[in-house]
Amino acid sequence: MLYIFSGLPGVGKTTLSATLSEKLRAAYLRVDVVEQAMRTAGVWVEGPAGYIVCYGIAAQNLRLGLDVIADTVNPVHETRQAWRSVAESLDIPFMDIEVVCSDEREHKHRIDTRTADIPGFVLPTWEEEKSRQYDMWDRDHIVIDTAHQTVAESLMTLYERLDLNHQKN
Repeated sequence: MLYIFSGLPGVGKTTLSATLSEKLRAAYLRVDVVEQAMRTAGVWVEGPAGYIVCYGIAAQNLRLGLDVIADTVNPVHETRQAWRSVAESLDIPFMDIEVVCSDEREHKHRIDTRTADIPGFVLPTWEEEKSRQYDMWDRDHIVIDTAHQTVAESLMTLYERLDLNHQKN
């Protein structure tokens, strides 16, 4: 299974996707890590390169029979379809999961107070987030709203929506 996490920075998608990866013992791909590694290596160019690298790594892990968790902003229809195409090309099921924080004040607070967990990674500002392109969804998907929920509550909602509560922690 390919679990495709999408959402703006600061909404909680990395926390949820990384925890799900641990629970399922799945391969975990975070585009921020790939893009920062490309910057460090001096091969970064603005554009889809980090996503394309992740698509390839995801396909290889899916071919090996591993579940894959993709942690990306995934802001536009084209990137969302590209992730689906990875799974469809291998006849593997996928799940689109959008993580949101519907309380703008809470979302801003998270952006303003978080610290980078990737060495050298520069976090986006609230102003950058407000001006970022983020297309409305054009298909059914799971939505997890982390506003006014603890991490544990958001995880429980995610597990319920994915029907994972029957699995051992």
